[in-house]
Amino acid sequence: MVRANGAVSLRELARVVQTSEVTVRRDVRALEAEGLLDRRHGGAVLPGGFSREPGYPQKTHLAAAEKSAIADLAATMVAEGDAIVVGAGTTTQELARRLARVPGLTVVTNSLLVAQALAHANRVEVVMTGGTLRGSNYALVGSGAEQSLQGLRVARAFISGSGLSAERGLSTTNMLSASVDRALVNAAAEVVVLADHGKLGNDTMFQTVPSEAITHLVTDEQATLGEPAARELDALADCGVQVHVAPMAPPSTYPTPQDAPRRPASFPGQRRAPVPVASGRR
Repeated sequence: MVRANGAVSLRELARVVQTSEVTVRRDVRALEAEGLLDRRHGGAVLPGGFSREPGYPQKTHLAAAEKSAIADLAATMVAEGDAIVVGAGTTTQELARRLARVPGLTVVTNSLLVAQALAHANRVEVVMTGGTLRGSNYALVGSGAEQSLQGLRVARAFISGSGLSAERGLSTTNMLSASVDRALVNAAAEVVVLADHGKLGNDTMFQTVPSEAITHLVTDEQATLGEPAARELDALADCGVQVHVAPMAPPSTYPTPQDAPRRPASFPGQRRAPVPVASGRR
């Protein structure tokens, strides 16, 4: 399956071989030790070192349910009239789909996928950066993208990446993507990282955001079930990151942004427990 698709999720492997994700994770770890594949993003990819990255079609199938839950929770952090920046990625694309009905929202992005998700949102203003198109993730990169972000100031940046660790922060596999993500982060008062459990503890080639610069982390509840990921959450919290855990629940259990109070959400930074969606606003 990995050879055919370039990447495969642990969930899909468990379904195909009819066993638990715990067993699949153990087997994948053994295959990685033999150099037959690499573990990435809650799944496995063909071996190839730090610089290898699955393309967009493969990424959409990796940790899809987890990304959906993360996007549901992250959407409650956006209020009417906000101005935000949203980076490239399949998780941020999921977030954008949930922001289409937030009135008065301004979204600055370098992602064609994010812009497409909001293209028909009449009450949302979308501002695209300049730059050169990177086809593997449909993102604008390069000096044009970075220069267009100079002098910008917004409330929050929502970004993702390839790996997240307390020691090194958020990282990615591509130098140009990392540089633009840093420019997005520099434009925001707060940084919100969206990362599923498969990215926790992973360290890839180019650092995007050091741990101490991350304000919030939104991850999925699988991160609390495995000891390595749970330890990473504790270490990130010790660095001052407010950790929010999204339960794997149907999207209908979350309030839609238009039903939420108008002021930004106040999150207590709870660790290893779902964040109550009815929390107070600040």
